[in-house]
Amino acid sequence: MDFSYTEEDEAFRAELSGWLDEHLPAFLAEWNAKHGDEADLDDLDDTTGAGSGGIMAAMERRRAWQRILAAGRWAAITWPAEWGGRDATVTQNVIYSEVMSRYRTPGIYNANGLWQIGPMIIRWGTDEQKQRWVPNILNADEHWCQGFSEPQAGSDLANLRTMAILDGDHYVLNGQKTWCSSAHLARWGLFLVRTDPTSIPEGRKHDGITALIVDLDVPGVTIRPIKDIAGEEMICDVFFEDVHVPVDHRLGGEGEGWLVAMGTLGSERVGTASLAIGMRADLDAMVNLARSVNPQALADPELRARIARAHTDIEYTRLLTYRAMSRILKNQKPWPEVPMAKLQWSHLAQTLAELAVDLLGPSGMLAKGGPDAVDGGAWNRLYVFQRYTSIGAGTTEVQKNIIADRAIKLPRK
Repeated sequence: MDFSYTEEDEAFRAELSGWLDEHLPAFLAEWNAKHGDEADLDDLDDTTGAGSGGIMAAMERRRAWQRILAAGRWAAITWPAEWGGRDATVTQNVIYSEVMSRYRTPGIYNANGLWQIGPMIIRWGTDEQKQRWVPNILNADEHWCQGFSEPQAGSDLANLRTMAILDGDHYVLNGQKTWCSSAHLARWGLFLVRTDPTSIPEGRKHDGITALIVDLDVPGVTIRPIKDIAGEEMICDVFFEDVHVPVDHRLGGEGEGWLVAMGTLGSERVGTASLAIGMRADLDAMVNLARSVNPQALADPELRARIARAHTDIEYTRLLTYRAMSRILKNQKPWPEVPMAKLQWSHLAQTLAELAVDLLGPSGMLAKGGPDAVDGGAWNRLYVFQRYTSIGAGTTEVQKNIIADRAIKLPRK
């Protein structure tokens, strides 16, 4: 591994930092002047909105910020330049994560769209599909969701049962998807469906899967938000009843959905692993806050040891992520580093959330609305919400099984 940066990488870092120095303070000042601090919780987490009362405010703040990023070609840096990106290298993507974390920028409006769906449309889509959908993802005009998991096909994605039957120039779609993040906010969704009803009975469950782009405003689509452990409703069940989807909304060929999915999930896994890069900023933030609201905690030997361990684990995870990125630069498979980094991200997300409430003392556990709640209850919300990291982007149990089977090659019983 070579952790040194090229002149181009350092120039990239300097350009991004300079751009943020110019645009971020002005954006925050203008937004807060108009809206106050109603979306402040948004700054603590880049995977969902703020508390249940501020989700929409947080999302509108993200939409406004993403549009400014897009105008500067900083919203989707890994996209091709012709589609508003910068053709950024993997190393520059790491630098981007580090700088954005250091500046504690607002989240983006549609992570699914920018990180996964947009790149898949650029890769697999027709010219017409690209022209129709890619610009609206980039400039945050339309929100997108992704529907893979089902009640009978969560960890075993290839067991999906949602059926799409070809009827002339459209598919007739029936079935259910679950755990679809922000589907109730989305206009469009990328869904994996089964177009060959014989594939599962014949033991070919990876065959006969097709990727369809579905307009969520058409008749037959029902979306029901699911209240999560934090009391928020940012994940949903999506039901299809005789939904007509035009054939020209198919992404890739019929039966090529598994290939599309693996590309999408690969981007998600690398993106999720890179989230650990920003955790050093989260640790620094909670320590600095503890100095103000609960300084005696920093004299506790046990808490100091936990801070040191968290710092060490973050550094280890950062280097592990760099190793995965290094493999990508050499056109090697980023494996098993990516599933290992995902496990570390889950572990660290929960570790830091628990450490934060212990450092901040009783007021750190007060929820939004409490007069003495620290940061408007943001850390209380984070403590509860981060339990999801054991499931999101690949469950901990499944990741461990994959590593045990394919990396360590433990014997099967």
